Amino acid sequence: MASLLKTSALLLTALGSLTLPLSAIASPTSQLTIEIDGLKNRNGQICLSLFNNGRGFPDQGANAVEQRCVSITEAPVRVNFNNLQWGNYAVAVLHDVNGDGKANRNFLGIPTEGFGFSNNPRIRTSAPNFNDTAVAVAGTNTNIQIRLRYLLGN
Repeated sequence: MASLLKTSALLLTALGSLTLPLSAIASPTSQLTIEIDGLKNRNGQICLSLFNNGRGFPDQGANAVEQRCVSITEAPVRVNFNNLQWGNYAVAVLHDVNGDGKANRNFLGIPTEGFGFSNNPRIRTSAPNFNDTAVAVAGTNTNIQIRLRYLLGN
């Protein structure tokens, strides 16, 4: 009986050491590199919102995985999001010309600043949905390009 307990204890110890490395492996992460072109000018800043689902996409930044505004020092503008879990993401971009951190619109609700989305979907009467703009992020680095659109001015 003692021999059986000793053998069982050794076997459990050996199995435990085999599973430890598997549980210690971190989920794979990736970098998403976004190149933004089509700028009409270098005034203001570029603001990006990164979403991993459709909740709040594209204009409710509080639901974004990450938000960032960057100065326009060169064109095209390049922005990296690091340590992203592999999966689908969508990006909404704003050329915040006046630097107020808002997507300005005229009295008819038409955007007065440049904007863009991952996958560069066709814009009709409203903003695209998450599924139309989602890109798969996997591997070491995923590169995408977003072309800004201007409906009015700026």
